[in-house]
Amino acid sequence: MSCDIISVRSESTCGVGVDCGYRCIPFSEMSFVEYRDVIQNGDTAIIFLGHDSMFAIKVQQGGSTQTKYGAIKHSADLIGKKYGSKVTCSKGGWVYILHPTPELWTVTLPHRTQILYSTDISMIIMMLELKPGSIVCESGTGSGSLSHAIIRTIAPTGQLYTVEFHKQRAEKAEEEFCDHKIDHLVTVKNQDVCKEGFGVVNIADAVFLDIPSPWEAVKYANSALKTEGGRICSFSPCIEQVQRTCLAMTEQGFMDIHTFEILLRVYDVRTVSLQLPDLGVGDTNNQDTLAGKNQSKEDSWSDLQPGTTQFKSGAPLREMAGHTGYLTFATKYLS
Repeated sequence: MSCDIISVRSESTCGVGVDCGYRCIPFSEMSFVEYRDVIQNGDTAIIFLGHDSMFAIKVQQGGSTQTKYGAIKHSADLIGKKYGSKVTCSKGGWVYILHPTPELWTVTLPHRTQILYSTDISMIIMMLELKPGSIVCESGTGSGSLSHAIIRTIAPTGQLYTVEFHKQRAEKAEEEFCDHKIDHLVTVKNQDVCKEGFGVVNIADAVFLDIPSPWEAVKYANSALKTEGGRICSFSPCIEQVQRTCLAMTEQGFMDIHTFEILLRVYDVRTVSLQLPDLGVGDTNNQDTLAGKNQSKEDSWSDLQPGTTQFKSGAPLREMAGHTGYLTFATKYLS
């Protein structure tokens, strides 16, 4: 029985008896860049209890996961089921099993560092003009939140070069990329980008910096970008960092330097009932006509108090997340 495969560049053999330098990946494997219908052993899956309550698990034959609704048996309840299925737990409650995406991974990943969330990530990917086939340099890798979003955007032919100063974090990120079947799209380097750069020259379409002193890495970002030009983004929580980074970008010949602060404003939408205004007695004929047209609406609102009506209302939450950081973008033009 044959199996559809895609070939990805690697140092190992492909298992067909010839050292062709390619690694073969079955289409049937779960991947963060390839959707699959059925849950299989070894998959990463998202247990969805609610919009504010979800977590990631690794599906294992014979394994189990405890939730507030009871236990989930991986062999009986997950393996072989379709992603999106509603699964009943041992205590009678139920959860949904979702296919992982970069957005879901961002809200469920194990935090090794502070991370970027979808509000900033979406802006970064748009302003860096990333697309399938783009080559991107990133520092630092951290918990891999942005890395997963970049990889999905540049797949299937792009490449991410991500640099992490901390050895253990770099090793853990590399392990996660392998588990998520996206390691063929990313190269992880454990080095100091401010002293050693990205390890590549004149190949990147875009560079992203999320480090304590990004101004020290701007010259290496310049050398990593293609000679015909590219885009750079720096994320910094403090305005003093932004000022020094903008000066370094100017010295390196970057242009179109702009800084943004992205704030997420969430609205609470709810159904409210309000009293109808008493406008006095009108034309009797018009009232009879309107009464006939509105009879069906009045039937559906029969549980309302006399003289009230329902409508949807939206208002911002009293408390919401504030400042996360500043995003500074600039462009390298062909000199």
